[in-house]
Amino acid sequence: MNLLLPGIAAAYLLTFARVGTLIMLMPGVGEQSVSPRIRLSFALLVSLLLFPMVRPLLAVGADAIGTPRLIGLLFSETLVGLVIGLTVRMILAALQTAGLIISQQVGLSYAMTVDPSQGGQQPALGNFLSLLGITLILAADLHHVALDAIGRSYAVLPPQAVPAFGDAATLALKAIGRGFTLGVQIASPFIAFGILFNLGLGVLSRLMPQLQVFFVAVPASVLIGMLILFGSLGVMMTVFLDDLGRYLLEFAGR
Repeated sequence: MNLLLPGIAAAYLLTFARVGTLIMLMPGVGEQSVSPRIRLSFALLVSLLLFPMVRPLLAVGADAIGTPRLIGLLFSETLVGLVIGLTVRMILAALQTAGLIISQQVGLSYAMTVDPSQGGQQPALGNFLSLLGITLILAADLHHVALDAIGRSYAVLPPQAVPAFGDAATLALKAIGRGFTLGVQIASPFIAFGILFNLGLGVLSRLMPQLQVFFVAVPASVLIGMLILFGSLGVMMTVFLDDLGRYLLEFAGR
């Protein structure tokens, strides 16, 4: 029994390296506002539940303790968890991208607040969309799909002593492109509004040179932009949840 314990401990450590990293970046659970102790405890529990399934894939024995292969596997599993977790975060960052675009189009780019989920100064509309997105993720049970995707990630990126840098880089690049495309797609009504509104102001300034366009444009832009936001908010968040759900389902193999 004493000979088995080091091998079990090494296999559990490798499981925790990937699962723990993913839990720390998981939507809803991995937010900065959640206590690190809660996230760590949850990661240990999920690693324990997945350990019987993952251990045969690792094939780590007691003689592997301290060997270069174990160190390579530990580095590889941490890297895989970091890459997958950051790809999901890039999809979530689409809301901040959309909020930045919307703020610039409606004239509220100067309204900055502290992002409660990740910290730092962000546009107020971006923070609003991010918090709303996290709330809807939990309400729609997408965090359950994320937990399923954590277990299925071993089929997508199996444990290897040498990290699959090519697969990880491809996955990260696709996630960056997907997140930026999603952000622009969500903010597309406001991009169209900004083009038409500024074009109308240009025509108005030519027709009435004595009119102070700036004093008319700012309040009108904010008022119309808020009306468009309230009218299209449901569609915007539906598009976001559908895209994020499809992305998680790809890892879950559904």
